[in-house]
Amino acid sequence: MRLQCDVEVVNRMLPTFGMRNRGKGSRAVLSIGKHVDKTTKINNIYLMICTLKDKVGSKYKLKENVEQFFTRFVDEGKATVRLKEPAVDVCLSKADAANLKNFLSAARLAHRGSDIDTLTLSSLTPAKARDVEKPKRKLTITSKKDYPLTCSFPYSLEQLQVSYCKLSRVDMRMLTLRKLRKLDLSNNHIKKLPVTIGDLCCLNELILHNNHLESFNVALCNSTLQKSLQCLDLSQNKLQALPIQFCQLQELVHLKLDDNELIRLPFKIGQLHKLRFLSAARNQLPYLPSDFRRLSLENLDLFGNPFVQPNPLDHTIQLKFPLPLLEFAARAAVNYRLSFGPHVIPAHLCHDLDVAKLCGCGMSVVNYFIQATVTMNLHHVSHTVVLVDNMGGTEAPVLCYFCSLTCYSEFIDRCLQRGR
Repeated sequence: MRLQCDVEVVNRMLPTFGMRNRGKGSRAVLSIGKHVDKTTKINNIYLMICTLKDKVGSKYKLKENVEQFFTRFVDEGKATVRLKEPAVDVCLSKADAANLKNFLSAARLAHRGSDIDTLTLSSLTPAKARDVEKPKRKLTITSKKDYPLTCSFPYSLEQLQVSYCKLSRVDMRMLTLRKLRKLDLSNNHIKKLPVTIGDLCCLNELILHNNHLESFNVALCNSTLQKSLQCLDLSQNKLQALPIQFCQLQELVHLKLDDNELIRLPFKIGQLHKLRFLSAARNQLPYLPSDFRRLSLENLDLFGNPFVQPNPLDHTIQLKFPLPLLEFAARAAVNYRLSFGPHVIPAHLCHDLDVAKLCGCGMSVVNYFIQATVTMNLHHVSHTVVLVDNMGGTEAPVLCYFCSLTCYSEFIDRCLQRGR
């Protein structure tokens, strides 16, 4: 039975002599195993603590030698074992909670001297240096020759950068690092993202700059990344579009989409309420989605896109008179925010409702509408705007949808009045 954690051995007799403990734990390996006492020749179970300064380790007898276990904060990886002889408190911290509970259970059994045969005991041998070193939080690899082929990544990593290693796929060993907060795989040859990236529940920064990505997996949009991912860099890839579900990543604050082949931005991008920094420069965007007007940004960069010159009189009419009953029902379902799903209605109808548009009058439209393009000053959605082109413009075309000829006519009348 072994446990890796921070340990501080506090001598309870020090205050008697007017002395204080240093009050700082050291990384250590704790083992519970059998040892023959050289004096009494009796085989007993001992607790051994090995640190970087004391790899040979210090041994403490456990049988009938534990005065008390303090386990109030065991779920936080903290506990204290108070020994009778010598009069010390073994203070444990920064331990895996599950492993700590198992270790304390074994220590209790050893103290009672009962069910010894059921214990998984360790050999009380000196610790290796790598076992007692501080957990590694950050690792940077920027050369293929430094990439680990035979050993695993340190389980304690919170930041991992692997760049310029010509990776064609994401190494599955990275996806077992449950504490990972930042994953930087920039400047590789990755073509596809595995679904299991979504299992990294602490991941808040994912950098995939300069790879060969052609799509963004829909499954990632439905994963735990919805609640954790704040920064996403997909710049310099080969993306042409992002899935509708992309906007379920509602914790996003920074989003970089520069230098791709995007022909459109996510349809419901306005749902990204926390988004503050957006850059999608040098793509193939002809216009912006209507939902773009709901954004509230601090910085916006759309330079170098081939935006069309909008004309409100150029429009696409996709209406029927009268409207089909299905369209009436679909509009009502969206307007009244009725819950729906594939368990209630057919999957293709769910998709139609997911892509519902909003008319200027506040009504929703699904499959029947009038579509036009209008100019919007980007300062309406962002405090700072990078110029759209070399001419100093800060305006871009935005799609508009109208639920009826009446709404479209009123819109045209307003446009004509402003043009007088």
